[in-house]
Amino acid sequence: MSDKVLVIVESPAKAKTIGKFLGRRYQVKASMGHVRDLPKSQFGVDVESDFSPKYITIRGKGDLLKELRSAAKKSTKILLGPDPDREGEAIAWHLAHILGVEEEALCRIEFNEITKKAIQNAVKKPRQIDVDRVEAQQARRILDRLVGYNLSPLLWRKIRKGLSAGRVQSVAVRLISDREEEIQDFKPEEYWSLTAQLEAEQGSLTAKLQKMGEQKIEVKNKEQMDQILQEIEQKPFQVTEVKKKEKKRNPAPPFTTSSLQQEAYRKLGFTARRTMMVAQQLYEGIDLGKEGTVGLITYIRTDSVRVSEDAMEELRTYIDSRFGKDYLPNSARQYETKGKAQNAHEAIRPTSIQYEPETIKSAVTTDQYKLYKLIFERYTASQMSSAIMDTTTIDITVANYIFRASGSTMKFAGFMKVYIEGKDDEAKEESGLLPEVEVNSTLSLKDLEPKQHFTQPPPRYTEATLVKALEEQGIGRPSTYAPIIETVVARGYVVREEKQFFPTELGEVVVELLKEHFPEILDVEFTATMESKLDQVEEGAAEWREVLRNFYEPFKERLEEAEEKIGSIELTVEVSDQVCENCGAQMIVKQGRFGKFLACPRFPECRYTKPLLEEIGVPCPKCDGAIVLRRTKKGRKFFGCANYPDCDYVSWERPTDIPCPQCQKPLVQKESKKLGTRRVCLTEGCGFEEKVNLENIDEMEQKQVTR
Repeated sequence: MSDKVLVIVESPAKAKTIGKFLGRRYQVKASMGHVRDLPKSQFGVDVESDFSPKYITIRGKGDLLKELRSAAKKSTKILLGPDPDREGEAIAWHLAHILGVEEEALCRIEFNEITKKAIQNAVKKPRQIDVDRVEAQQARRILDRLVGYNLSPLLWRKIRKGLSAGRVQSVAVRLISDREEEIQDFKPEEYWSLTAQLEAEQGSLTAKLQKMGEQKIEVKNKEQMDQILQEIEQKPFQVTEVKKKEKKRNPAPPFTTSSLQQEAYRKLGFTARRTMMVAQQLYEGIDLGKEGTVGLITYIRTDSVRVSEDAMEELRTYIDSRFGKDYLPNSARQYETKGKAQNAHEAIRPTSIQYEPETIKSAVTTDQYKLYKLIFERYTASQMSSAIMDTTTIDITVANYIFRASGSTMKFAGFMKVYIEGKDDEAKEESGLLPEVEVNSTLSLKDLEPKQHFTQPPPRYTEATLVKALEEQGIGRPSTYAPIIETVVARGYVVREEKQFFPTELGEVVVELLKEHFPEILDVEFTATMESKLDQVEEGAAEWREVLRNFYEPFKERLEEAEEKIGSIELTVEVSDQVCENCGAQMIVKQGRFGKFLACPRFPECRYTKPLLEEIGVPCPKCDGAIVLRRTKKGRKFFGCANYPDCDYVSWERPTDIPCPQCQKPLVQKESKKLGTRRVCLTEGCGFEEKVNLENIDEMEQKQVTR
């Protein structure tokens, strides 16, 4: 036996990076994730024996385990270094069992970042495997198996084969389905706003009607608005109050898993899955050339906002030298971690502030650079001085009504010099310098603009707002948000359209069935409570088998009742006017992860499918065909002619049949979060562009614009 130490981590990339830090005495190998699990082809849990799990070697891992056993026999010591969370602890426990490591052995190493210092410190401080943490993971795994392997067959028998139900995923579908129901049931209410364009001696300003006397005013209809206009007609607009104050704005804390997923969606357009994939690459290590492979960010599955003292000191020194003392608070900012987050973890941050985004740009991919820059800037800004705004509010009285003008200007940028947190809503802040006015002075009225509005329904969930809702309501854990979203889309329970989630008919049917017969499974509060109980198991405050017993006994009774009460449920089948080219059957419309398509109803005997061409009501500018909505293999939308391949017209932007007022060529419609909806002429040398105001177009055209 040699004197080598065997270190086992999860991925080859991580093993390669760590191997360079530890030297020749250490042999670093990868387990490629889990090595044992519950069997896929059978239940794998002996309920009668107090929920004893039946673990088997994962298919395809035999040769790998043989290699690990061989390496273990030749080593004097085994160190297990999977990720520092429940899942990682369970992997370490399974590896210890397979390799014959004693239960009391100090074999578990943990590190929050893959840097030379962190790894060398970790191997000096091995500990025992945390059995409480392992049992919490095991309880979650068995709990999900109890739900999935009992509910899914019920759905097969009652609705159709191939369906599945998950404990947490079903609640996510419910959130999306309930929001859609809110939107469909929403009844718009009319309201009016009144804006005054006013002129002072030193400039103009815009003020909005706010109050009648001391009461906030709500104008419900045109009659009320006409009454107000009549009352203020020919009356003077007099300044009654001017308020000036400094307003401080503090930075956001460094990223957690959830906030990173939300912000990467808002600012970069990344899905949760894409964010986690790129973040994993940055965590495991990037080859920086002469410096070798370096993990650029800390561990990416965390709900803590804590930063280590060493990292904090390094960051404060960087801010002082890079931006100056004015941008550095007198003491380090302390952020409070929500709920029961593990403060042993840190926030997601750069492993060293010396790796500025521009210095590593040539060594990383475009996605890696964008995400790293986002993490770096958020982390840097989190310890910078507050921004200071000079705000001015002017109240102007006419008759018994008060109009208000607000404005703000930047006095000191502070952290905003580096980073400003994104927002899910697009509420605009009043900005700009207002002219100096004196109290009791009279302003000249240039224009009054009454405007009709209608209240809007709550918005559909996007990736960012769904992740936020899951986190706020305690559903799942940060590491599960991306797989939850991908699973419900892949199963056809929800679809993404224009970056929003819509429930499919299938999703709504499954949700209604589970609501009626398994209310606790679909209950948000119950799911959050179950997460709390799993946390208690990890803390050693609850016994995992007891948690499962308390869940399973009433669940089993509901299963038996549902089997008797639920009849066969028929999903609506939409029959198309097209026939199958293989067998001549009338094709039906089906829903896939990238939208609707045509399929043969004789599946699986006949597997013929074809795209469903959705006409957008616009003629092709090249021929007499119709423009249809199409999708790339990756699901991205584009527009093309229905006569393809005879006509090759394609456009990423939605074509319209509205002629350009300058060159008469058809305009296309562009969508932008910053610029809104615009109609643009793409003809070379023209450049015409106009903004589309959705409130000022008729209902039919608005449906066409927003579809």
